[in-house]
Amino acid sequence: FRAAARAGRLRLNEEPVRDLDTVLKNNDLLRNTVHRHEPPVTAEPIQILVENDEVVVVDKPSSLPVHPCGRFRHNTVIFILGKEHNLKELHTIHRLDRMTSGVLMFAKTAEVSKRMDEQVRQRQLEKEYVCRVVGEFPENEVVCEEPILVVSYKVGVCRVDPKGKSCKTVFQRLSYNGQTSVVRCLPYTGRTHQIRVHLQYLGYPIVNDPIYNMKAWGPERGKGGKIDKTNDELLEALVEEHRSKQSLDVLGISEEDWDPSTDSSECGNSSDCRESVDPVNGNSCPAEDTKDPERGEIPTRLQSGDTNLGTLESDEKSSSREGLDGSVGEEGAEEKDPLCPECQITRRDPSPRELVMYLHALRYKGADFEYCSKMPPWAMEDWQE
Repeated sequence: FRAAARAGRLRLNEEPVRDLDTVLKNNDLLRNTVHRHEPPVTAEPIQILVENDEVVVVDKPSSLPVHPCGRFRHNTVIFILGKEHNLKELHTIHRLDRMTSGVLMFAKTAEVSKRMDEQVRQRQLEKEYVCRVVGEFPENEVVCEEPILVVSYKVGVCRVDPKGKSCKTVFQRLSYNGQTSVVRCLPYTGRTHQIRVHLQYLGYPIVNDPIYNMKAWGPERGKGGKIDKTNDELLEALVEEHRSKQSLDVLGISEEDWDPSTDSSECGNSSDCRESVDPVNGNSCPAEDTKDPERGEIPTRLQSGDTNLGTLESDEKSSSREGLDGSVGEEGAEEKDPLCPECQITRRDPSPRELVMYLHALRYKGADFEYCSKMPPWAMEDWQE
């Protein structure tokens, strides 16, 4: 805040704050301008499957959150539909995990939303998913009814645990290509990450699941619920594994977000909590650490509150073409902010494979509707990695 005040960004009643010892009075308005970075998402467009007077149904690409949460705002289904399709004031009926693709429904009116919400609560919705899992899944139908417990709302991690909530998923193999299997998944309940956690428990995790098919779970990768770690140790191991790959964005967190001391399976932040109305649903305080071996050290003047205003003004003048209003200068350079630590870091672009998870919501059926999407390419019988 000292640096923001020196740069003239911290304003009290629209006047620059020069004295940070000022005591606020009733009705004072304190405003600060900050620079935000959103994690990368796929460039695949959102396909509208159905639009009428009551609903909008889309085929959601993988990597896009349904609505603004954590570090995501513009790169969300809600924002994109509003900006690119002029579809605004939509009511969320159900949600899909950020990395899950497929059928996603929105109501256009509160009345329709209420009617469809009731079907969700009464479990009158038939939901069908497809996924590609590691190994040869059994040919016969497999039913898993293991209870699921939320380990972390912040990172979005669950595990099978006797203290968890009851749930049921039915699985049926559709094909096997010699290495991986395509499996149809029918969730009868809607717990957080239900399909993914149950598949991990059965020993057939989704091929590229960035959470439940990781070494952090141990040699068996969580099969049979065998996890020789406490919840805190598991979270640390997961974050460290992604940190080593420079892929923390896949978890929807940044280095600044990750502070295990503030994490809890109790829901303390509305932006991190999710009502589990969908079987695959899944930031908080900045970390105190200012150095990461994968990211390099943040320049000292950005860590300190005693940033020199003259230096900042010089920096801002030298990059005047990169305005904080979001405009891009003549040279088309990316906007940069001298007060933003993220701007000082060069990150690699994620590969297309990192922005896709092989789990797809194929069909949603209710009392008076049925919406389907096409099978994704990776679900074809002859598909090879």
